[in-house]
Amino acid sequence: MALAKSRMQMKYELEVRDHLLKERGYSNINVVPRIQKIVLNVGVGEGRDNPKALQAAVKTLTTITGQQAMVTTARKSISNFKLRDGMKIGCMVTLRGHLMWHFMDKLVTVTLPRVRDFQGVSVRNFDGRGNYNLGLKDQMVFPEINFDEIEYMKGMQISIVTSATNNVEAAYLLAQLGMPFNDFDTVAKVA
Repeated sequence: MALAKSRMQMKYELEVRDHLLKERGYSNINVVPRIQKIVLNVGVGEGRDNPKALQAAVKTLTTITGQQAMVTTARKSISNFKLRDGMKIGCMVTLRGHLMWHFMDKLVTVTLPRVRDFQGVSVRNFDGRGNYNLGLKDQMVFPEINFDEIEYMKGMQISIVTSATNNVEAAYLLAQLGMPFNDFDTVAKVA
């Protein structure tokens, strides 16, 4: 059974891809940048002492994304943080395909406008290889979250991985998809 395409995926396939092909002068349609995956990461520092906090973070991330969250462990021991190799310290989800497009649509149209005093996201959050990183201080901005069930307030890191080769191409792609950049006129300086 084929799942219905998201509004964002339809917009990319019908409008954005052709617009970028003409505007940016790509040689063919396969060179046009696209979103490859979205990775959500929640760090739970107190997870080593309080397993209930880690379970709550996994449940919250699973509710937000619609995909089971994976528990992450420490890769090496750090004595200053009382951290040992193999301790559970967070959770993450990697979204691809239709879940990725649905999450991207929800992020741009519903979640980001619900952030308090939202003025747009910065175009300076690119990593130099065309990937965009966004940090949210509070998971309460997602509409799926029930305020009464939340015991532990956690922020999250959202990484949007694109096939773009540089920041400018990725910025044009995300802007066409509706990412609300507050300083898009500085995109040429980011390169």
